[in-house]
Amino acid sequence: MRKQTLTIVLLFTASLIFAQTTFKVGGYVKFDDILTKYDNGKPIGLLGDFHIPSLIPVGTAPAYYDNEFQVKESRFNFDISKKINGKPIRAFVEMDFMLSPGGNERVSNSYNPRLRHFFFDYNGLLVGQTWSTFMIVILPNDLDFVGAAEGVVFMRQPQVRYTLKGEKGNWQFSLENSQYTITSVYKGVGKRTTVSGVVPDLVVRKNFKGDWGNFSIAAIARGINYFDRTVISAGYGITTGGKFKVRKQDDIRFSVTAGSGLGRYVGLNFLNAAIIDSSANSLSNINSINGYISYQLHWSDKFQSNVNASVLFGDNGDGVYDKAKLNKTAQSYSANLLYTPVSNLMFGIEYMYATRELENKDKGSMNRIMLSAKYKFGYTHIIEPK
Repeated sequence: MRKQTLTIVLLFTASLIFAQTTFKVGGYVKFDDILTKYDNGKPIGLLGDFHIPSLIPVGTAPAYYDNEFQVKESRFNFDISKKINGKPIRAFVEMDFMLSPGGNERVSNSYNPRLRHFFFDYNGLLVGQTWSTFMIVILPNDLDFVGAAEGVVFMRQPQVRYTLKGEKGNWQFSLENSQYTITSVYKGVGKRTTVSGVVPDLVVRKNFKGDWGNFSIAAIARGINYFDRTVISAGYGITTGGKFKVRKQDDIRFSVTAGSGLGRYVGLNFLNAAIIDSSANSLSNINSINGYISYQLHWSDKFQSNVNASVLFGDNGDGVYDKAKLNKTAQSYSANLLYTPVSNLMFGIEYMYATRELENKDKGSMNRIMLSAKYKFGYTHIIEPK
């Protein structure tokens, strides 16, 4: 038995030493000048960095003007891949500087790196943190960090995923981080983040691809619970989206998502997952539907434009709560012009108009012009076995 174990260890070690290994380093440098007019007062939080629908000021306060220079979206990544016993294995890590708790603009503009992705994938089994399987990673080609934030599922989180590959697509199954934001009626209204749920979120997804483009559909099931009360609710949803080729270089991109209790998965947590009512000792799911559509138009090899529309509708129900503190709808419209003088170098200008409405009908809006410059870099090195 010991000889067999030793043999297996030696074979595994040899496969690591003598296998071809590919190292990649990449990322991009991006500078943004973000000029915004908030029609209903001064924003709170990080709305100056990128479009977050839930932070658009509402009410009757006078307009507020803001101009932000930043490089926080800049990022770097490291990718290593090889084969072990004939099966592919890959490890990937990526970081940027968005939403960093450290740093300010007084002297040095220093910001802490932020973890985006960190995972390994062995022959179809992915373990670690990356895009949620419920997220169809097809976004508008916007200068804004997210773009059509209201209309997309946008989520990175720890998970275990298995992919069954096929010639024209694949199936994916995942168990993912379970976390909820809940509106509490009896302890004040707002986002109350519970600890992780009892069971992980379950996602099943089917991907399709062809000469026409690609298309995906995914379903999610989650058990929403509230720990200081024996209250449980079932959340669920379905999302679909894709990119269809038009003419030689153009494409249409879209996504539509609907569900009950999706919460943080849609609109950058524009809605909570559920409302808890102490009098009824029950959880009521918050329903939602959202989506976006985008057209990418190439004027020439060096110029392109993207035009987008994005919407989100939420239903908080008819319970007893402060309607002046709960989001109901959001929408945004944007268009840009991008210039690529040489490969991997881009300059662009973008305009965005976005609105937010609460359950009590209070509204807010913003107008934004964004100027950006971006340079993508990458280096690949292959180590051949000797």
